[in-house]
Amino acid sequence: MSPRRNRPKGAGSSGRSADEDRADRYGGWQSSENWQGEDWSVRHVAGASAEGKTYRCPGCDQMISSGVPHVVAWPQHAGVEDRRHWHKACWNAKDRRTSRVQRSRNAPRF
Repeated sequence: MSPRRNRPKGAGSSGRSADEDRADRYGGWQSSENWQGEDWSVRHVAGASAEGKTYRCPGCDQMISSGVPHVVAWPQHAGVEDRRHWHKACWNAKDRRTSRVQRSRNAPRF
C-alpha cells in the first residue's frame, strides 16, 4: 500500500476567516487583554516563526534568542513602534514585577 499524501487545503476550506488566518500566520494566536486599565493586543509567537532576530524582554531585561517562543504585546490604540517582545513567563508575571529594572553598574542600557 502506498503512503497517504497530505495535500494542503484550498483557501477558505479550513473554516476560518481571513482575519484568523492573518493572526495565525506567525505560528501563534492573538487575543486582547486588559492591563493597567488599558486594552492590549497580545500575539503568541511560535518558536519556529521567531527566526533571525533577537529581542530584549522589558520584563526581565534579558535577550529573547532567535527561535524561542514568546509574546508580542502592544496597546490597541498604539502603532507598530510600540510593540514589545516578552518572554511568556515575564508577560504572565507582569503584575508581580517592579516597574524599575535594577541593572549592574556596567550593564548596557537599551
